Amino acid sequence: MAQASEQAAWNMFWEQNARGGSSGCLPHSWQAIEQAQKKAWQAFAAQIPKNAKLLDLATGDGRVPAWIGADRADLECHGVDLAPSLPPAPPGVTVRGGVPMEELPFEAASFDAVTSQFGFEYGDTARVATEIARVLKPGGGIGLMMHRGDGPIVAHNRTRRAQLEWALEEKAIVAKTRQSIGTGSDLSPALPYATETAQEGLEQFGESSPAWEIPEAVRRTLLMGARAGRQFVLDTLNAIEAQAGNEIGRIKALIRASAVADDRQTIEDGFASTGIELVESKTIEDETGTAFAGFVVLTKG
Repeated sequence: MAQASEQAAWNMFWEQNARGGSSGCLPHSWQAIEQAQKKAWQAFAAQIPKNAKLLDLATGDGRVPAWIGADRADLECHGVDLAPSLPPAPPGVTVRGGVPMEELPFEAASFDAVTSQFGFEYGDTARVATEIARVLKPGGGIGLMMHRGDGPIVAHNRTRRAQLEWALEEKAIVAKTRQSIGTGSDLSPALPYATETAQEGLEQFGESSPAWEIPEAVRRTLLMGARAGRQFVLDTLNAIEAQAGNEIGRIKALIRASAVADDRQTIEDGFASTGIELVESKTIEDETGTAFAGFVVLTKG
């Protein structure tokens, strides 16, 4: 059930970001984090044998194999993701959606390297480790970039979750708007509360926060509804609620995944039981020295 709900949440996310350019769980302004990610993957790619075949787990928009392939055109890069609907694959990368990491649709010893960025820790790590061991050739390398529970990515998303829940639950902006509309065509009774809540969200949390964006979207919907009609308003309210609920679900999954990643010993033991050995474990920092991820390199003996 949890896997199905997470699949739906990420599927909606990638459908909304089908044109690419998404920053995933990162704020769009955090370019320093992306640069540090690229640097870590470039260092890992330098150790991959020539003409190797690479598999990226929970690939999303395929950014990791795209980064690696930019420096290593000799590699054959593949990616899989649980979400069925994904953005177009980057040039030179083959991507398959609807594929759980715990059940990889590949023959044994098919790949020379396996990678994952903020993906491995979302799965059943013991089962995923077993699948990685199965599809990886002897001597193959594994690179895993994983969340840190004390890092800025998790902190940013915890803040967003609190703001989303303030709008949806504490202020109940969507529910109260539906109630104010009732069954009639007069939308004006709902407008004062939406306006008041948007202003409160702006003053408390700022213009870039979902605590302002959601009630402001409701307010604008009501204004447009004077011409577009009641059904338009109801449909748009449903869409606003679904998108916000989707983000809350993804943030909850992120927090769970970061706790899994922080239990590094359990992860290492899971790989050791499959014959995969730890080569290196390090912290990934941005240019300011802020640690935002852990990076683990392993090899199959």
